[in-house]
Amino acid sequence: MATTIAISGKGGSGKTTLAAMIIRLLRSESKGPILAVDADPNACLAPMLGVEPEAFIADIREKVLENPPTSGGMDRVRSFEYGIQQAITEANGFDLLTMGRPEGPGCYCAANNILRTFMDKLSPQYKYVIIDNEAGMEHLSRRTTNNVDLLCIVAEPTALGALTTRRISELAKQLPISVKKIGVIWNRTESSKKVDEIETFGYVPDDKSIFDASMQGQTIFDLEENSAALSAVRKILECKLNSNFQLSKNSS
Repeated sequence: MATTIAISGKGGSGKTTLAAMIIRLLRSESKGPILAVDADPNACLAPMLGVEPEAFIADIREKVLENPPTSGGMDRVRSFEYGIQQAITEANGFDLLTMGRPEGPGCYCAANNILRTFMDKLSPQYKYVIIDNEAGMEHLSRRTTNNVDLLCIVAEPTALGALTTRRISELAKQLPISVKKIGVIWNRTESSKKVDEIETFGYVPDDKSIFDASMQGQTIFDLEENSAALSAVRKILECKLNSNFQLSKNSS
């Protein structure tokens, strides 16, 4: 069974960068096949990983909405599942699935049910599934998965960051999915006030090299090995995945 790590937080908190760093670290250790899921309509994970998506789930979902499967429409179900399979982009050491634009005004229940069922079948083929979420959490139960091992809420050390952390944590607990552990990763800081009843997974310091790489159009794999942010994320993974999970310093 795959270990699923979901990343959430408000826009601009750094969640996509964190998701990309986790993928880089897991890939470097050959910890098993990795599925990266870009579930944010503002899809930025692919360029950060240096990948061009083959297709978007949103486009496939729209086709199902136009021709919804019926009790006798197994061909359409198989067609949708085939489309999802074709949308998986194979990269160097990981696969990428990009959701694309948000749902429109129609009812997407049939398409989302097929997608969720397909994802439940797909996940066991991977050792890790890393999901870069949109700001909200509702889509986890609608489209992506029924089980999350680690929900990492990325926030900056501000009053608004703390408020967002509480809201996402409360929302996640209300969803009809299993979330084994919820915690906050404070970004661009080395300390922060604790949020009541929410575990702190760790701190990621402000790292100018990330900004510089972004300005130069580089990917997360171009980030220097001694990056302070990358080192901090490595420690969080070592601590939160399991006591035997030791990442080497070579994370290129």
